[in-house]
Amino acid sequence: MEGKKSLQVITLGCSKNTVDTEHLLAGLQDFDILPEDYQGRADYVLLNTCGFIGDAKEESIQAIFAAVDRKNRGLAGEVIVFGCLAQRYMDQMPGLIPEVDRWYGARDLEPIIRDLGGRHSGGNLRFRGGSGLPYAYLKISEGCDRRCSYCAIPLIRGAHRSVPMEDLVREAGELARSGVRELILIAQDTTYYGLDIYHRRALAELLDRLSEVEGIEWIRIHYSYPADFPEDVLDRMANNPKVCRYMDIPLQHVADKVLDNMHRHVDGAWTRALIGKMREKVPGIVLRTTMIVGHPGEGRAEFEELLDFVREARFERLGAFAYSEEEGTFGASHFRDSVAKKTKQSRLSRLMELQRGISAEFNSSRIGSVVKVLVDSVSDGILVCRSEFESPEVDGEILVKYDDRMGADMDSMPGRFINVRITAADEYDLTAAYEGPANR
Repeated sequence: MEGKKSLQVITLGCSKNTVDTEHLLAGLQDFDILPEDYQGRADYVLLNTCGFIGDAKEESIQAIFAAVDRKNRGLAGEVIVFGCLAQRYMDQMPGLIPEVDRWYGARDLEPIIRDLGGRHSGGNLRFRGGSGLPYAYLKISEGCDRRCSYCAIPLIRGAHRSVPMEDLVREAGELARSGVRELILIAQDTTYYGLDIYHRRALAELLDRLSEVEGIEWIRIHYSYPADFPEDVLDRMANNPKVCRYMDIPLQHVADKVLDNMHRHVDGAWTRALIGKMREKVPGIVLRTTMIVGHPGEGRAEFEELLDFVREARFERLGAFAYSEEEGTFGASHFRDSVAKKTKQSRLSRLMELQRGISAEFNSSRIGSVVKVLVDSVSDGILVCRSEFESPEVDGEILVKYDDRMGADMDSMPGRFINVRITAADEYDLTAAYEGPANR
Protein backbone atom coordinates (compact mmCIF):
# COMPACT_ATOMS: atom_id res chain seq x y z
CA MET A 1 0.00 0.00 0.00
CA GLU A 2 1.17 3.54 -0.82
CA GLY A 3 2.56 5.27 2.24
CA LYS A 4 3.36 2.09 4.13
CA LYS A 5 6.79 1.92 5.70
CA SER A 6 8.79 -1.21 4.96
CA LEU A 7 10.04 -3.46 7.73
CA GLN A 8 12.44 -6.42 7.63
CA VAL A 9 13.06 -8.63 10.66
CA ILE A 10 16.05 -10.97 10.60
CA THR A 11 15.80 -13.66 13.26
CA LEU A 12 18.87 -15.46 14.55
CA GLY A 13 19.13 -18.25 17.09
CA CYS A 14 16.54 -20.72 18.31
CA SER A 15 12.84 -21.31 17.75
CA LYS A 16 12.07 -19.28 20.87
CA ASN A 17 13.40 -16.23 19.04
CA THR A 18 11.20 -17.16 16.09
CA VAL A 19 8.14 -16.94 18.34
CA ASP A 20 9.26 -13.56 19.67
CA THR A 21 9.55 -12.28 16.10
CA GLU A 22 6.07 -13.57 15.24
CA HIS A 23 4.58 -11.88 18.32
CA LEU A 24 6.39 -8.67 17.40
CA LEU A 25 5.07 -8.72 13.85
CA ALA A 26 1.55 -9.29 15.15
CA GLY A 27 1.67 -5.71 16.41
CA LEU A 28 3.29 -4.28 13.28
CA GLN A 29 0.95 -5.47 10.56
CA ASP A 30 0.48 -1.93 9.23
CA PHE A 31 4.01 -2.14 7.84
CA ASP A 32 5.05 -3.60 4.49
CA ILE A 33 6.75 -6.75 5.80
CA LEU A 34 9.80 -7.78 3.77
CA PRO A 35 11.27 -11.29 3.64
CA GLU A 36 14.39 -12.09 5.67
CA ASP A 37 16.59 -12.51 2.59
CA TYR A 38 15.46 -9.23 1.00
CA GLN A 39 18.45 -7.12 -0.07
CA GLY A 40 16.70 -3.99 -1.37
CA ARG A 41 15.89 -0.90 0.63
CA ALA A 42 13.96 -1.18 3.90
CA ASP A 43 12.84 1.69 6.12
CA TYR A 44 13.59 -0.44 9.17
CA VAL A 45 15.85 -3.48 9.58
CA LEU A 46 15.28 -5.25 12.91
CA LEU A 47 17.68 -7.94 14.07
CA ASN A 48 16.53 -10.46 16.68
CA THR A 49 19.87 -11.66 18.02
CA CYS A 50 21.18 -14.72 19.86
CA GLY A 51 23.68 -14.53 22.72
CA PHE A 52 23.82 -18.15 23.90
CA ILE A 53 27.30 -19.37 22.92
CA GLY A 54 30.33 -18.01 21.10
CA ASP A 55 29.39 -19.11 17.58
CA ALA A 56 25.86 -17.72 17.94
CA LYS A 57 27.15 -14.40 19.26
CA GLU A 58 29.59 -14.12 16.36
CA GLU A 59 26.81 -14.81 13.85
CA SER A 60 24.66 -12.09 15.42
CA ILE A 61 27.48 -9.54 15.42
CA GLN A 62 28.23 -10.23 11.76
CA ALA A 63 24.53 -9.77 10.94
CA ILE A 64 24.55 -6.42 12.74
CA PHE A 65 27.58 -5.27 10.75
CA ALA A 66 25.90 -6.38 7.52
CA ALA A 67 22.79 -4.35 8.39
CA VAL A 68 24.91 -1.31 9.25
CA ASP A 69 26.66 -1.67 5.89
CA ARG A 70 23.26 -1.64 4.16
CA LYS A 71 22.40 1.52 6.07
CA ASN A 72 25.65 3.17 5.01
CA ARG A 73 24.84 2.30 1.38
CA GLY A 74 21.37 3.82 1.66
CA LEU A 75 19.54 0.47 1.74
CA ALA A 76 18.24 0.77 5.32
CA GLY A 77 16.67 3.73 7.03
CA GLU A 78 17.14 2.54 10.62
CA VAL A 79 18.90 -0.46 12.10
CA ILE A 80 17.28 -1.76 15.28
CA VAL A 81 18.79 -4.55 17.37
CA PHE A 82 16.97 -6.54 20.04
CA GLY A 83 16.99 -10.04 21.51
CA CYS A 84 19.40 -12.04 23.62
CA LEU A 85 22.72 -10.55 22.48
CA ALA A 86 21.40 -7.03 23.00
CA GLN A 87 19.98 -7.97 26.40
CA ARG A 88 23.23 -9.56 27.55
CA TYR A 89 25.55 -6.76 26.42
CA MET A 90 23.29 -3.72 26.60
CA ASP A 91 25.90 -1.76 28.58
CA GLN A 92 28.59 -2.39 25.95
CA MET A 93 27.07 -2.81 22.48
CA PRO A 94 25.76 0.75 21.84
CA GLY A 95 29.23 2.14 22.38
CA LEU A 96 30.87 -0.54 20.25
CA ILE A 97 28.47 -0.20 17.30
CA PRO A 98 27.10 3.37 17.43
CA GLU A 99 25.71 3.10 13.89
CA VAL A 100 22.79 1.07 15.29
CA ASP A 101 19.88 3.43 15.80
CA ARG A 102 18.05 1.66 18.62
CA TRP A 103 18.79 -1.14 21.06
CA TYR A 104 16.22 -3.22 22.94
CA GLY A 105 16.43 -6.24 25.22
CA ALA A 106 15.04 -9.72 24.77
CA ARG A 107 11.77 -8.92 26.51
CA ASP A 108 11.15 -5.49 24.98
CA LEU A 109 8.57 -6.42 22.35
CA GLU A 110 5.96 -3.96 23.61
CA PRO A 111 8.40 -1.00 23.62
CA ILE A 112 9.47 -1.82 20.05
CA ILE A 113 5.87 -1.97 18.87
CA ARG A 114 5.02 1.25 20.70
CA ASP A 115 8.07 3.15 19.46
CA LEU A 116 7.40 2.15 15.84
CA GLY A 117 3.77 3.18 16.10
CA GLY A 118 2.33 -0.32 15.96
CA ARG A 119 -0.59 -1.83 17.82
CA HIS A 120 0.17 -4.41 20.47
CA SER A 121 -1.94 -7.57 20.19
CA GLY A 122 -1.57 -8.75 23.77
CA GLY A 123 0.71 -11.57 22.72
CA ASN A 124 -2.15 -13.85 21.71
CA LEU A 125 -2.06 -13.46 17.93
CA ARG A 126 0.68 -14.82 15.72
CA PHE A 127 1.87 -13.44 12.41
CA ARG A 128 2.63 -16.12 9.85
CA GLY A 129 4.17 -13.83 7.26
CA GLY A 130 2.58 -15.75 4.41
CA SER A 131 4.92 -18.69 4.93
CA GLY A 132 2.16 -21.26 4.54
CA LEU A 133 3.93 -23.68 6.87
CA PRO A 134 1.56 -26.10 8.58
CA TYR A 135 3.51 -26.12 11.86
CA ALA A 136 4.19 -23.45 14.46
CA TYR A 137 6.14 -23.11 17.68
CA LEU A 138 4.12 -22.37 20.80
CA LYS A 139 6.23 -20.86 23.59
CA ILE A 140 4.59 -22.00 26.81
CA SER A 141 6.90 -20.21 29.23
CA GLU A 142 9.72 -17.71 29.37
CA GLY A 143 12.92 -17.68 31.41
CA CYS A 144 14.41 -20.43 33.56
CA ASP A 145 14.83 -21.17 37.26
CA ARG A 146 17.50 -23.79 36.59
CA ARG A 147 21.08 -22.74 37.14
CA CYS A 148 23.12 -25.05 34.95
CA SER A 149 26.69 -23.96 35.44
CA TYR A 150 27.45 -23.53 31.72
CA CYS A 151 24.28 -21.69 30.70
CA ALA A 152 23.75 -17.94 30.41
CA ILE A 153 20.05 -18.12 29.54
CA PRO A 154 18.77 -17.29 33.08
CA LEU A 155 21.04 -14.22 33.02
CA ILE A 156 19.44 -13.14 29.75
CA ARG A 157 15.82 -14.25 30.01
CA GLY A 158 15.28 -14.06 33.77
CA ALA A 159 13.21 -16.30 36.02
CA HIS A 160 10.69 -18.87 34.79
CA ARG A 161 7.26 -17.47 33.89
CA SER A 162 4.53 -19.76 32.56
CA VAL A 163 2.02 -18.47 30.03
CA PRO A 164 -1.53 -19.02 31.37
CA MET A 165 -3.22 -22.03 29.81
CA GLU A 166 -6.15 -19.97 28.54
CA ASP A 167 -3.80 -17.72 26.55
CA LEU A 168 -2.03 -20.70 25.02
CA VAL A 169 -5.31 -22.35 24.00
CA ARG A 170 -6.47 -19.07 22.46
CA GLU A 171 -3.18 -18.70 20.58
CA ALA A 172 -3.37 -22.31 19.39
CA GLY A 173 -6.86 -21.62 18.06
CA GLU A 174 -5.62 -18.61 16.09
CA LEU A 175 -2.79 -20.70 14.66
CA ALA A 176 -5.16 -23.51 13.69
CA ARG A 177 -7.43 -21.06 11.89
CA SER A 178 -4.41 -19.81 9.93
CA GLY A 179 -3.72 -23.35 8.66
CA VAL A 180 -1.35 -24.71 11.32
CA ARG A 181 -1.79 -28.44 11.95
CA GLU A 182 1.14 -29.12 14.27
CA LEU A 183 2.13 -27.33 17.46
CA ILE A 184 5.68 -27.62 18.77
CA LEU A 185 5.77 -26.75 22.46
CA ILE A 186 8.92 -24.88 23.42
CA ALA A 187 10.37 -23.14 26.48
CA GLN A 188 13.66 -23.08 28.30
CA ASP A 189 12.23 -26.10 30.17
CA THR A 190 8.81 -27.36 29.09
CA THR A 191 8.49 -29.82 32.00
CA TYR A 192 8.64 -26.92 34.48
CA TYR A 193 5.43 -25.51 33.02
CA GLY A 194 2.82 -24.46 35.56
CA LEU A 195 4.86 -24.56 38.76
CA ASP A 196 4.83 -20.80 39.18
CA ILE A 197 1.16 -20.08 38.46
CA TYR A 198 -0.57 -23.40 39.22
CA HIS A 199 1.86 -24.69 41.85
CA ARG A 200 2.12 -28.01 40.03
CA ARG A 201 3.69 -29.39 36.88
CA ALA A 202 0.86 -28.87 34.39
CA LEU A 203 2.34 -29.92 31.05
CA ALA A 204 0.14 -33.01 30.81
CA GLU A 205 -2.97 -30.93 31.48
CA LEU A 206 -1.86 -28.44 28.85
CA LEU A 207 -1.52 -31.28 26.35
CA ASP A 208 -5.12 -32.28 27.09
CA ARG A 209 -6.36 -28.73 26.57
CA LEU A 210 -4.44 -28.19 23.33
CA SER A 211 -5.66 -31.54 21.98
CA GLU A 212 -9.18 -30.14 22.07
CA VAL A 213 -8.32 -27.27 19.70
CA GLU A 214 -10.07 -27.91 16.39
CA GLY A 215 -7.63 -28.24 13.50
CA ILE A 216 -4.58 -29.19 15.58
CA GLU A 217 -3.61 -32.78 14.76
CA TRP A 218 -0.10 -33.11 16.18
CA ILE A 219 1.52 -31.74 19.34
CA ARG A 220 5.27 -32.14 19.78
CA ILE A 221 7.36 -31.49 22.90
CA HIS A 222 10.81 -29.88 22.86
CA TYR A 223 13.33 -28.85 25.52
CA SER A 224 12.37 -31.15 28.39
CA TYR A 225 14.62 -31.15 31.45
CA PRO A 226 15.38 -34.62 32.83
CA ALA A 227 15.31 -33.87 36.59
CA ASP A 228 11.85 -34.45 38.13
CA PHE A 229 10.44 -35.37 34.73
CA PRO A 230 6.60 -35.53 34.97
CA GLU A 231 5.67 -39.11 34.07
CA ASP A 232 2.04 -38.20 33.36
CA VAL A 233 3.37 -36.63 30.14
CA LEU A 234 4.45 -40.11 29.03
CA ASP A 235 0.92 -41.38 29.73
CA ARG A 236 -0.49 -38.72 27.39
CA MET A 237 2.09 -39.57 24.76
CA ALA A 238 1.23 -43.26 24.94
CA ASN A 239 -2.54 -42.80 24.84
CA ASN A 240 -3.34 -39.53 23.04
CA PRO A 241 -2.92 -39.90 19.26
CA LYS A 242 -2.41 -36.16 18.88
CA VAL A 243 0.69 -36.15 21.07
CA CYS A 244 3.65 -37.22 18.94
CA ARG A 245 5.72 -40.13 20.24
CA TYR A 246 8.73 -37.86 20.13
CA MET A 247 10.66 -36.30 22.98
CA ASP A 248 13.38 -33.70 22.82
CA ILE A 249 15.28 -34.04 26.11
CA PRO A 250 18.72 -32.39 26.30
CA LEU A 251 20.73 -34.62 28.65
CA GLN A 252 24.13 -32.95 28.10
CA HIS A 253 26.15 -35.82 29.63
CA VAL A 254 25.97 -39.06 31.63
CA ALA A 255 29.15 -39.14 33.75
CA ASP A 256 28.39 -38.29 37.38
CA LYS A 257 31.37 -35.94 37.78
CA VAL A 258 30.41 -33.92 34.72
CA LEU A 259 26.71 -33.81 35.58
CA ASP A 260 27.58 -32.59 39.06
CA ASN A 261 29.81 -29.84 37.67
CA MET A 262 27.03 -28.91 35.24
CA HIS A 263 24.53 -28.59 38.14
CA ARG A 264 22.07 -30.85 36.33
CA HIS A 265 20.57 -32.32 39.52
CA VAL A 266 20.65 -35.87 38.16
CA ASP A 267 23.28 -38.58 37.96
CA GLY A 268 24.08 -41.22 35.40
CA ALA A 269 21.91 -43.87 37.01
CA TRP A 270 18.88 -41.55 37.02
CA THR A 271 19.51 -40.65 33.39
CA ARG A 272 19.71 -44.27 32.27
CA ALA A 273 16.58 -45.17 34.25
CA LEU A 274 14.62 -42.27 32.75
CA ILE A 275 15.51 -43.26 29.18
CA GLY A 276 14.52 -46.86 29.95
CA LYS A 277 11.21 -45.70 31.40
CA MET A 278 10.43 -43.59 28.34
CA ARG A 279 11.05 -46.49 25.99
CA GLU A 280 9.00 -48.82 28.18
CA LYS A 281 5.98 -46.55 28.69
CA VAL A 282 5.87 -45.21 25.11
CA PRO A 283 6.73 -48.06 22.72
CA GLY A 284 8.27 -46.72 19.53
CA ILE A 285 9.17 -43.34 21.01
CA VAL A 286 11.84 -41.37 19.17
CA LEU A 287 14.29 -39.54 21.41
CA ARG A 288 16.29 -36.46 20.48
CA THR A 289 18.99 -35.25 22.83
CA THR A 290 21.92 -32.85 23.04
CA MET A 291 25.35 -33.48 24.53
CA ILE A 292 28.20 -31.20 25.54
CA VAL A 293 31.77 -32.44 25.16
CA GLY A 294 34.81 -30.96 26.85
CA HIS A 295 33.00 -29.59 29.90
CA PRO A 296 35.21 -29.09 32.98
CA GLY A 297 35.46 -32.45 34.72
CA GLU A 298 35.33 -34.45 31.50
CA GLY A 299 38.50 -36.50 31.30
CA ARG A 300 39.16 -39.38 28.98
CA ALA A 301 37.22 -41.82 31.18
CA GLU A 302 34.16 -39.57 31.37
CA PHE A 303 34.13 -39.10 27.61
CA GLU A 304 34.39 -42.84 27.00
CA GLU A 305 31.48 -43.32 29.40
CA LEU A 306 29.50 -40.87 27.30
CA LEU A 307 30.27 -42.83 24.13
CA ASP A 308 29.24 -46.08 25.83
CA PHE A 309 25.98 -44.49 26.95
CA VAL A 310 25.16 -43.28 23.43
CA ARG A 311 25.85 -46.79 22.08
CA GLU A 312 23.57 -48.23 24.76
CA ALA A 313 20.72 -45.69 24.55
CA ARG A 314 20.74 -45.50 20.74
CA PHE A 315 19.14 -42.08 20.48
CA GLU A 316 17.40 -41.74 17.16
CA ARG A 317 18.50 -38.08 17.02
CA LEU A 318 21.46 -36.47 18.74
CA GLY A 319 23.17 -33.12 18.44
CA ALA A 320 26.29 -31.99 20.26
CA PHE A 321 28.58 -29.05 20.73
CA ALA A 322 31.88 -28.33 22.40
CA TYR A 323 31.85 -26.53 25.73
CA SER A 324 32.57 -22.81 25.59
CA GLU A 325 33.10 -20.74 28.70
CA GLU A 326 30.41 -18.08 29.01
CA GLU A 327 31.08 -15.03 31.13
CA GLY A 328 28.75 -14.52 34.05
CA THR A 329 27.98 -18.21 34.49
CA PHE A 330 28.91 -20.30 37.53
CA GLY A 331 31.18 -22.43 35.37
CA ALA A 332 33.18 -19.46 34.15
CA SER A 333 33.86 -18.23 37.68
CA HIS A 334 34.39 -21.59 39.43
CA PHE A 335 35.93 -23.97 36.88
CA ARG A 336 38.99 -23.84 34.71
CA ASP A 337 38.28 -24.54 31.05
CA SER A 338 40.90 -27.28 31.12
CA VAL A 339 40.10 -29.32 27.99
CA ALA A 340 42.10 -28.17 24.99
CA LYS A 341 40.16 -26.89 21.99
CA LYS A 342 41.73 -29.52 19.76
CA THR A 343 40.67 -32.26 22.19
CA LYS A 344 37.12 -30.90 22.30
CA GLN A 345 36.87 -30.96 18.53
CA SER A 346 38.28 -34.48 18.37
CA ARG A 347 35.74 -35.69 20.93
CA LEU A 348 32.93 -33.92 19.13
CA SER A 349 33.91 -35.61 15.87
CA ARG A 350 34.06 -39.05 17.50
CA LEU A 351 30.66 -38.60 19.13
CA MET A 352 28.96 -37.42 15.96
CA GLU A 353 30.56 -40.18 13.89
CA LEU A 354 29.11 -42.71 16.33
CA GLN A 355 25.71 -41.05 16.13
CA ARG A 356 25.71 -40.98 12.33
CA GLY A 357 25.86 -44.76 12.31
CA ILE A 358 23.05 -45.06 14.86
CA SER A 359 20.85 -42.63 12.95
CA ALA A 360 21.50 -44.39 9.65
CA GLU A 361 20.62 -47.74 11.20
CA PHE A 362 17.38 -46.36 12.63
CA ASN A 363 16.35 -44.83 9.32
CA SER A 364 17.20 -48.03 7.43
CA SER A 365 15.03 -50.04 9.81
CA ARG A 366 12.04 -48.02 8.63
CA ILE A 367 12.30 -49.05 4.97
CA GLY A 368 9.11 -50.84 3.95
CA SER A 369 6.99 -49.35 6.74
CA VAL A 370 3.89 -47.24 6.09
CA VAL A 371 3.75 -43.97 8.03
CA LYS A 372 1.43 -41.02 8.26
CA VAL A 373 3.15 -37.80 7.21
CA LEU A 374 2.36 -34.11 7.16
CA VAL A 375 3.25 -32.29 3.94
CA ASP A 376 5.27 -29.18 4.82
CA SER A 377 6.04 -27.87 1.34
CA VAL A 378 6.52 -28.78 -2.32
CA SER A 379 9.54 -28.30 -4.56
CA ASP A 380 10.11 -29.45 -8.15
CA GLY A 381 7.40 -32.09 -8.01
CA ILE A 382 8.56 -33.42 -4.62
CA LEU A 383 6.53 -33.23 -1.42
CA VAL A 384 8.67 -32.39 1.61
CA CYS A 385 7.08 -34.25 4.49
CA ARG A 386 7.60 -35.37 8.08
CA SER A 387 6.14 -38.10 10.26
CA GLU A 388 5.54 -37.76 14.00
CA PHE A 389 9.16 -38.89 14.38
CA GLU A 390 10.71 -35.87 12.64
CA SER A 391 10.67 -32.34 14.01
CA PRO A 392 11.07 -29.50 11.52
CA GLU A 393 14.39 -27.73 11.03
CA VAL A 394 16.40 -30.07 13.29
CA ASP A 395 15.58 -33.52 11.90
CA GLY A 396 15.54 -35.07 8.46
CA GLU A 397 12.69 -35.03 5.96
CA ILE A 398 10.65 -37.61 4.09
CA LEU A 399 10.65 -36.85 0.35
CA VAL A 400 7.70 -38.07 -1.70
CA LYS A 401 7.14 -37.70 -5.44
CA TYR A 402 3.80 -36.10 -6.23
CA ASP A 403 1.22 -38.64 -7.34
CA ASP A 404 -2.01 -37.83 -9.26
CA ARG A 405 -3.84 -40.26 -6.94
CA MET A 406 -3.40 -37.81 -4.05
CA GLY A 407 -6.69 -36.19 -4.98
CA ALA A 408 -5.44 -32.61 -4.94
CA ASP A 409 -3.19 -30.47 -7.11
CA MET A 410 0.39 -30.33 -5.95
CA ASP A 411 0.36 -26.71 -4.75
CA SER A 412 -2.52 -27.43 -2.38
CA MET A 413 -0.80 -30.37 -0.70
CA PRO A 414 1.02 -28.50 2.12
CA GLY A 415 -0.91 -28.94 5.35
CA ARG A 416 -2.40 -32.27 4.28
CA PHE A 417 -1.77 -35.65 5.89
CA ILE A 418 -1.09 -38.70 3.71
CA ASN A 419 0.18 -42.25 4.18
CA VAL A 420 3.47 -43.15 2.52
CA ARG A 421 5.69 -46.22 2.31
CA ILE A 422 9.38 -45.68 3.10
CA THR A 423 11.48 -46.88 0.15
CA ALA A 424 15.01 -45.64 0.90
CA ALA A 425 16.97 -43.95 3.67
CA ASP A 426 20.29 -42.40 4.58
CA GLU A 427 21.50 -41.13 7.93
CA TYR A 428 19.35 -38.03 7.66
CA ASP A 429 16.54 -38.08 5.06
CA LEU A 430 14.14 -40.74 3.82
CA THR A 431 12.44 -41.32 0.47
CA ALA A 432 8.89 -42.64 0.24
CA ALA A 433 6.06 -43.39 -2.19
CA TYR A 434 2.44 -42.38 -1.86
CA GLU A 435 0.34 -45.12 -0.27
CA GLY A 436 -3.05 -43.50 0.26
CA PRO A 437 -5.00 -40.92 2.26
CA ALA A 438 -4.40 -40.74 6.00
CA ASN A 439 -7.11 -40.98 8.60
CA ARG A 440 -7.26 -37.91 10.82
